[in-house]
Amino acid sequence: MFEQLTNLLDQNQIFNTSTLLTYWDGFVVTCQLVFISLVIGLVFSVPLAVLRTSSRKWISGPIWFYTYIFRGTPLLVQLYVIYYGVIFINGIQESIFWPLAKNALYPTLLAFTLNTAAYTTEILRGAIIATPRGEIEAAKAYGMSRFVTIKRILLPSAFRRALPAYSNEVIFMLHASSIASVVTIVDLTGAARDVYSKYYAPFEAFFFVAMLYLLLTFLIIYVFKQLEKNMLAHLRPLS
Repeated sequence: MFEQLTNLLDQNQIFNTSTLLTYWDGFVVTCQLVFISLVIGLVFSVPLAVLRTSSRKWISGPIWFYTYIFRGTPLLVQLYVIYYGVIFINGIQESIFWPLAKNALYPTLLAFTLNTAAYTTEILRGAIIATPRGEIEAAKAYGMSRFVTIKRILLPSAFRRALPAYSNEVIFMLHASSIASVVTIVDLTGAARDVYSKYYAPFEAFFFVAMLYLLLTFLIIYVFKQLEKNMLAHLRPLS
């Protein structure tokens, strides 16, 4: 089987310089999409998660509705709505934002960011409300204000508890980024489609990309395992 696959790859010349550059460009685009959307989504999700825990419905309600919509609908549908719906905004084509809106990269980033921010908000919210009551009471006993308690007690503790769940969200976003190719973005999946259409070798093209996704997933898992070891070291039993 391996020899047959090797012969087929040599016959199609699927790993020549041109195709490898195509894969590399797709790899870079995928990493950019995932990294930027995760960073921006995480920045927005932290205050949203804190506000989501508020007992005031007029504060937590709109955030609940936002997370419900983006967690309750497929990412592909969200991407289509944002990518194709932006042209229906009144005056958008005459505004300074049109060069950004007509570039597929920015609507895709917006869809990815809003989606991951919704999931991350709920992950952090669950970690925040799981904070032991004693830690909050101890902070009050020390005279900490609400802001200081959130900064020094709630968020650091919540980040540690949310780490395993957030690692799954990062992996999910990596895999979900493959839908970017449906709006003309040449990511890893789009690169595989280009190679497939050029050499008529669907198995080799998509198998190679699958291995790249698998490699990236292993790297993400390794990084988060190291973070868990460092941030949760105090929970390990003493030898």
